[in-house]
Amino acid sequence: MLSIKSKINSLLLSLCVITALLTPTLTHAEDSYESGRVAATRAAEQKAALAKKAEERKKKAEEKQQAAEAQKATETQKGSDTQTDHVPVN
Repeated sequence: MLSIKSKINSLLLSLCVITALLTPTLTHAEDSYESGRVAATRAAEQKAALAKKAEERKKKAEEKQQAAEAQKATETQKGSDTQTDHVPVN
């Protein structure tokens, strides 16, 4: 008889513990649920932010390329100036 009561008590205690452990998870899941309108607004904001970042990256890449071309042109011009200085005049 004592063994049966012990098993029943263990079973009840286990059910209580499992319920207590799962309750915060269920509550959190309900809180994080958003309506379609809010989710759509957030998705639109994220999309706009990603587009803005992509545009900024594109501008940076173009500026880098222009700077590299300008530096290359300057080096080429310096190189041609030094070559004309060393040419003997007859």
